[in-house]
Amino acid sequence: MGLSKYLIGQLVEPISIKCGIPQCEYVSGVNIFKQFMPSRNVGSDTSNYLIVPPGGFAFNLMHVGRDGKIPVAMNETNSDVVVSSAYFVFRVIDENVILKEYLYIQMISPEFDRYATFCTDSSVRDGLDWSRFCEFEINLPPLLVQQKYVDVYNAMLANQRAYESGLEDLKLTCDAYIERLRHEVPLKSIRKYIGLCEGKNTNLLYEINSLKGVSIEKRFIETKADMENVSLKPYTIIEPDAFAYVSVTSRNGDKISLAHNNTKNTFICSSSYIVFRVINKEKLLPSYLRIFLGRVEFDRYTRFHSWGSARETFDWDDMCEVKIPIPDINIQQSIVNIYNTYITRQEINEKLKAQIKDICPILIKGSLEEGKALSAIYDKVN
Repeated sequence: MGLSKYLIGQLVEPISIKCGIPQCEYVSGVNIFKQFMPSRNVGSDTSNYLIVPPGGFAFNLMHVGRDGKIPVAMNETNSDVVVSSAYFVFRVIDENVILKEYLYIQMISPEFDRYATFCTDSSVRDGLDWSRFCEFEINLPPLLVQQKYVDVYNAMLANQRAYESGLEDLKLTCDAYIERLRHEVPLKSIRKYIGLCEGKNTNLLYEINSLKGVSIEKRFIETKADMENVSLKPYTIIEPDAFAYVSVTSRNGDKISLAHNNTKNTFICSSSYIVFRVINKEKLLPSYLRIFLGRVEFDRYTRFHSWGSARETFDWDDMCEVKIPIPDINIQQSIVNIYNTYITRQEINEKLKAQIKDICPILIKGSLEEGKALSAIYDKVN
């Protein structure tokens, strides 16, 4: 009784079960929250892709050092999960020694990521070798203690998932409302409701901390460009409630990089971006327009209407030709209110996920301390 020390290689074993289906429709990857998600990069032949059975793990050791974390997920469903052959798939050998959920709690903790990053090799990919991973040491309390802390983790996870389920219902309500409008309200071109913003940062009112880029997730992000010795004078100003987008849509994951500045701050962006605003807010709310421009259907529309050879673009004239239903301003505001509630709750859900991850080290520490206490009691009695 008490704590026992093991190498991870003593607790897990690799498994390699080929998918065997040339064109599998359901292929998963692992996201930054260490959960399975639908994969966007699927090869033409998935026969050699790997199956992750229920209770199995999958992770990619290729860029651990670069990303500062191990992308690992446990299959918590009752069905097989298919992943790319670039992943390693493994399982716990004996759950009489370690519970698979307890191992997962260990692996999703920030401390585990930091140690894994420290142990990466010096290759260009900055990866982690499987054999090196198997040499990691892990302290284990008795199974009863493991189970106690796994139960705490599972209870927190159940609460988060219940919240997330309600979140998806809210999104479905918003989407259904919009779809009904598309069939009940005449579509109008947004040309007469929007106008270009061509103001430049000539007087250098805005510094480098105001410089933004735009992601395909429809958000403003910190710029990735090297700005050393670069003048900010020609950069375009993005005032509150304005939009900015990149006209080039090719090689962009079939999405358009577009964002709405829904803050009270003014940003600046590269002059290669197209910046515009709603010029008639009595007829069209910027937040209502943002809902339509943020939809997957709009991504498909922009790709279909992009033109060019080496680079396909969705230019300003193309944007002006976009047609959407423009109902009474009060109806627009109702939809915006539902959408804003969804966004707020989505942010809360992401915070809940982060909190669960952050509490893992506390659970691990608590289980080890309880294991030590039990060991001390056992030694005293005997």
